[in-house]
Amino acid sequence: MEKIKVKICQLRKDKPFKPPQYATSGAAGVDLRACLDDKLVVQPGEIVRVPTGFSIELPHAGIGAFIFARSGLASKHGLTLANGVGVIDSDYRGEIQVALINLGSIPYEIKDGERIAQMVFLPIYLAEFQRVEELKDTTRGAGGFGSTGI
Repeated sequence: MEKIKVKICQLRKDKPFKPPQYATSGAAGVDLRACLDDKLVVQPGEIVRVPTGFSIELPHAGIGAFIFARSGLASKHGLTLANGVGVIDSDYRGEIQVALINLGSIPYEIKDGERIAQMVFLPIYLAEFQRVEELKDTTRGAGGFGSTGI
């Protein structure tokens, strides 16, 4: 795997800093941890923004950071991203925060330092749109939403 240099800035000087880490040598994403003063209880149906205590600087505009849910939190507790996927643009310099929603039926308690999401770095392509009168035909055509089976 190719490596990139990402600058990271600790925002909470009053707390020990634990930078994002890859859990295994084959992990695609780094784990993001909650940076909290007190525990945070997320009620069923509630949306919260959880701070991580750091900001980043991506190396160039051709790289983006994407925040995804942790599969265990989602499948075992119903805690997932409220916005589907978080997109961190290369020019964003604010704190990385994670918008979570509790889709479960019981409250979930987030503790300081708990792994709450994962961040993946991916290449970005800017589209240059070319207006045309029609598109090339394919066997699928305009079929969508279940048109290829369930």
